[in-house]
Amino acid sequence: MHTATPQVTQPPWWRDAVCYQIYVRSFADANGDGIGDLEGIRSRLPYLARLGVDAVWLTPFYTSPQHDHGYDVADFRNVDVRFGNLDDFDALLTEAHVLGIRVIVDIVPNHTSSEHPWFQEAVAAKPGSRARERYIFLDGSGRGGRKPPNNWLSHFGGPAWTQLEDGQWYLHLFDRSQPDVNWRNKEVRDEYESVLRFWLDRGVDGFRIDVAHSLYKEQGLPDARRRGGLVAPYHDQPEVHSVYRRWHQILEEYDGDRMAIAEAWVADEEAMARYIRPDELQQTFNFHWLLAPWSAASFRKVITDTLRAVGAVEASPTWVLSNHDVVREVTRYGDGEAGVARSRAATLTMLALPGSSYIYQGAELGLPQAEVPEEHRQDPAWLRGGGVGRDGCRVPIPWAGTKPPYGFGADGTTPWLPQPSSWRNLTVEAQDNDASSTLNFFRRALAARRTLVGQLDRQVRLPRTPPGVLVIEREPGLTCVLNCGKRAVSLSRLTAAGESASRGLGDLLISSGDDSAVTAGTVPPDTAAWFRRTAGHHGS
Repeated sequence: MHTATPQVTQPPWWRDAVCYQIYVRSFADANGDGIGDLEGIRSRLPYLARLGVDAVWLTPFYTSPQHDHGYDVADFRNVDVRFGNLDDFDALLTEAHVLGIRVIVDIVPNHTSSEHPWFQEAVAAKPGSRARERYIFLDGSGRGGRKPPNNWLSHFGGPAWTQLEDGQWYLHLFDRSQPDVNWRNKEVRDEYESVLRFWLDRGVDGFRIDVAHSLYKEQGLPDARRRGGLVAPYHDQPEVHSVYRRWHQILEEYDGDRMAIAEAWVADEEAMARYIRPDELQQTFNFHWLLAPWSAASFRKVITDTLRAVGAVEASPTWVLSNHDVVREVTRYGDGEAGVARSRAATLTMLALPGSSYIYQGAELGLPQAEVPEEHRQDPAWLRGGGVGRDGCRVPIPWAGTKPPYGFGADGTTPWLPQPSSWRNLTVEAQDNDASSTLNFFRRALAARRTLVGQLDRQVRLPRTPPGVLVIEREPGLTCVLNCGKRAVSLSRLTAAGESASRGLGDLLISSGDDSAVTAGTVPPDTAAWFRRTAGHHGS
């Protein structure tokens, strides 16, 4: 009698992946026009393979007038000539797969470009026409309909409505060049499903869903109102989940564990977790981690609340510290040496947690937020009066040399946003052979994580600690210590205070700062360290 061998189910590739976000315009310029492109990305894939990432996420490279740098899409099935063509995309995808790197592309389902054929048709059509039903057109309020239909404001500043010559208004939660589509219209739903299939058929591994929480607007489009906080009738409406249940079915038709991740800025971790219920999306960004201040107590609360929320829906967390829409973490955490030290420590802490981690290009170089002179700013949020804008986190990557364009393009290239002269010491070339550089810290951290990720239990313990310190424990035998305080903390004090005193912390695997201080028995301020306790280890 033969005993059946139990089947071992491999977890999907995305569950614990480290994904690297590429802002296409700013990564690498192959043709010398000052704008990054697909061929530039392809040429730098070996760099990403050496860094140790599992996947890349590409911001939109589709045909677009570029009023919002690609998030205003005029053709979802083609590559903008500024970035290359479909053959360039296929070559990039093929080479990435050869190197073991998955590719996630952006999809923008909340709006199109005002130059999209659908919107051009809608503008030419009459009120009440089929063409206008694909978008959100309304008559105005007030005498003669001269006022917007409601009080909604654009995220980029000013009203969220623009009036056409025939008197009707159209909705745009972002720039007026980005009209919102009407997700209550079947044509819209069918079109985006077709777009998904177009890119899945080409071999992409997943999608990042832009503004995933805002597709549906509350019926009747009531005014936004305040009751203890802003009630936005265009955020996190229940109907949006029907979209992602359908998209889940489409992804399941394809082999290779295809996935999608939501950009969903929602109220709390429970709302976030609703997007990753078993029949919906695979991931959603945990922006509560990104928004947490430099504080052990704040990080602890986010971890606790996140793991509780995702555990309730049997999902996996996704951690993120920065992206193309927010101030870089080096600057958020204080700038200068302290900002770099804290960003490294926060990254190492993030990598110690179960789930996937997303890294924004340049974080591995310790780039701060750049100061972009007003005359060079291009973000529509700035142009519409919606604040300083996001250009400072989008400045092109410095690769080599001592002056702009730092190898981003050929010598003599003028990058689309100016690079600071202070970045000459932050280039890939400058950091490559410096063992203490942020770049080499990232390489070591990702390598250490890769060796451990398949061995660790997904349960997390957060033992008692002194103020300013966070300790994360995962079995078998990984401990991460993060010191957000102003003084060094002794390891002996931690083992005495925690519940694992009899076991000790184990041997140092990696720290985000001075290894010698840690091996001497302390974790300095603004530092994180990983310890590995092996079988038979009894104390530190």
